[in-house]
Amino acid sequence: MAGLISVIVNYGGTFILVFQAAKVAGLSPELTASWVWSISIGVGVTGIILSWRFREPIITAWSTPAAAFLVTALATTPYAEAVGAYMISAAAFVLLGLSGCFERVIRLIPPGVAAGLLAGILLQFGIGAFAGMSIDPLLAGLLILAYLVFKRFSARYAVVGILVLGLAFLLSQERIDLSGLRLELATPLFTMPAFSLSALLSVALPLFLITLTGQYMPGMLVLRNDGFRTSANPIVTLTGLGSLLMAPFGSHAFNIAAITAAIATGREAHDDPSKRWVAGVAAGACYLLVGLFGVTLAAVFMAFPATFITTLAGLALLGTIGSSLSTALADATTREASLITFLAAAANITLLGIGGAFWGLVVGLVAHAVLNGTQPLEKKQGDRR
Repeated sequence: MAGLISVIVNYGGTFILVFQAAKVAGLSPELTASWVWSISIGVGVTGIILSWRFREPIITAWSTPAAAFLVTALATTPYAEAVGAYMISAAAFVLLGLSGCFERVIRLIPPGVAAGLLAGILLQFGIGAFAGMSIDPLLAGLLILAYLVFKRFSARYAVVGILVLGLAFLLSQERIDLSGLRLELATPLFTMPAFSLSALLSVALPLFLITLTGQYMPGMLVLRNDGFRTSANPIVTLTGLGSLLMAPFGSHAFNIAAITAAIATGREAHDDPSKRWVAGVAAGACYLLVGLFGVTLAAVFMAFPATFITTLAGLALLGTIGSSLSTALADATTREASLITFLAAAANITLLGIGGAFWGLVVGLVAHAVLNGTQPLEKKQGDRR
């Protein structure tokens, strides 16, 4: 169920960006369906392989910040050149994973800073769970109240309970219109890639940086925060290779998930961490199902009201937000640097086309270096006295 919820949140919450980018690029319905097919199948296969192989809930997903970037980039870039840029970016991730450099960078990040970063990234989703009260008070209020009741009597199935109850409520009010949908298999279409210096600089390079800082880094920190220690190298390598193979069919980039991964990595998925990998396999299977039927099933998820998606996601992430804040503030010596990281990440700073996760990490690392960098020296001086 945790895997299913992460898939619903992904499609219902951010997949609209893919359709917006496809519209800007002037893609036909067939090419758009191929994009949906390629990214869903790629995410599903890589998620199943990684979760099964390492017995950890390694949820993969498409790059949401990259999709947002493409909404503007595809307006001035020919589609064939964009596909070529996708391939260059994916190849760079394969090389990064094989080099082992990414894992070494992750190990340099202090635990408090990592936890503060994750809490800051997720904060907007927690707030979103209650912001829905202003837009749709009946639906949001019902979900929040039901969550509290389920949490009181069966914490493990609280999110499952509100998912089922919410769907029943929406169906009873006829707020999900599926009358116009037809179940059709998607057909992948191959696009011959073209390569240009312009697309390399304006699409491939930003795509690589945005996906690296906005998806891979926070995604790995999500795993680390919940105690999972799989090396980043095979994850980056396999998802990069999958993106490379699927790019000619429209996939812009897929990678380890960040926000939706937290739904499957915490205690709400299962009390026993060694059994949470099942959520990764379940999510992968759901992605494969959506991929086979392309736009049809993606449209089903997108038919859910926005308040339902945001409230469901926020409530599902409450446990992770709480545990992250607890870890960030646990050590008094690094508490202020962790708090600064949390606030900077929550501010969602956007500079030079790079999103808030990266800048939150930069601010946090600088704060940690300034506030705690001389701590060992001070201890030595105290010992001498």
